[in-house]
Amino acid sequence: MAHPVVHFEIGCRDISAATSFYTGMFGWQTRPNGPATTILSETGGIGGHFSSLGHEPFNYVTIYVQVDDVAAALAKAESLGGKKVVPPVEIPDGTFAWFADPDGNTIGLWKPK
Repeated sequence: MAHPVVHFEIGCRDISAATSFYTGMFGWQTRPNGPATTILSETGGIGGHFSSLGHEPFNYVTIYVQVDDVAAALAKAESLGGKKVVPPVEIPDGTFAWFADPDGNTIGLWKPK
C-alpha cells in the first residue's frame, strides 16, 4: 500500500472516562501524552490516541494516512472534491492535517518527522 493507514484518533468529552472504557473493553495499554492519551500499538495493530478538543465535534473517529507531503496531499484532496478541515499543523512528532471527503468523512493526513 503506497499510503498506509498509520494512526487513529477517537474524540471524546472526557479523556479519563474514554481511557477507562477502552482499556476495560479491549485491554489497550495507554499513556498520557500532553493534552491527549496515546493508545500504544501492539503486534499486528496500529497506535492511536484519545483527544478532547473542548468543543464540537466531541464524538468522532478519524484515521490518519501517511503521506510524503501533507500540504500537497491536502491540495490533491481539494482538487478531487474534498474540503480542508484543518490545515497542516506541525507537532513534535510530525505534521498533520484533516480533510473531508465528498461524503463528509474526515480523514487525517500524517507525515512523521
